[in-house]
Amino acid sequence: MTVPNGSAHAKVNGLEMYYETHGTAPDGTRPLVLLHGGGLTVDLTFSALLPALAADRRVVAPELQGHGRTADTGRALTVPGLASDVVALLDELGIGQADLLGFSLGGLTALEIAVRHPERVGRLALAATMYTQEGVHDDVRVPDYGSPRLPSQDDFRRMADAYAAVAPRPEHFQDFLAKVSAAAHAPLPWTADDLRGLRAPTLLLLGDNDFVRVEHAAEMQRLIPDARLAVLPATTHMALMQRSSLLLPLLGEFFA
Repeated sequence: MTVPNGSAHAKVNGLEMYYETHGTAPDGTRPLVLLHGGGLTVDLTFSALLPALAADRRVVAPELQGHGRTADTGRALTVPGLASDVVALLDELGIGQADLLGFSLGGLTALEIAVRHPERVGRLALAATMYTQEGVHDDVRVPDYGSPRLPSQDDFRRMADAYAAVAPRPEHFQDFLAKVSAAAHAPLPWTADDLRGLRAPTLLLLGDNDFVRVEHAAEMQRLIPDARLAVLPATTHMALMQRSSLLLPLLGEFFA
């Protein structure tokens, strides 16, 4: 487990939203906000990257609605709702603009912030992120649990163990997973013109055996002005954020 400098809960949009802070940076340096994947926690998503990312800058890492230490509410779990929560957290922390790194559901959340609140985003890194559901492989859109693209039983066990260790209501894990799955498969609110209108420098990251089709990521690269695309070899969705030897040089150069 990566130990944060500090942690707290912020009251945002009816949530008691947990967040961690890591590292320090000179005044005037944009913080980096990390947005974890669906069903995961900060540590499960970013433990392989956090020490290096926080070595010379401030990192803020929240846990989204219902995830980790942030208790769920009766509110539907939606990408626009999650994005609104993160923007409200930035307001609460007095952060006018930040760089964003989002993975999977966290990537969808980061993209929604960049589209709806472009002034809040400095640089944008989207890992395993699509802009329409048609960008996802068929065996993920209609889950085929024999597919090597999908989380393994060991992956689900790690999610369950992490949830049981920190969640305010650990007995709700199966209901929580169903809610996350519904959010991840819901129609997405963007058009090609939304991507063409993005102004934040953007890095797209993908595994070659990921949920998202490589062809779709290449389409996103063409639509987003001056976007960069990196496809990591021999990498599934769940392995993507653990490939620190490949990711850290890419992220270090991009966020420098």
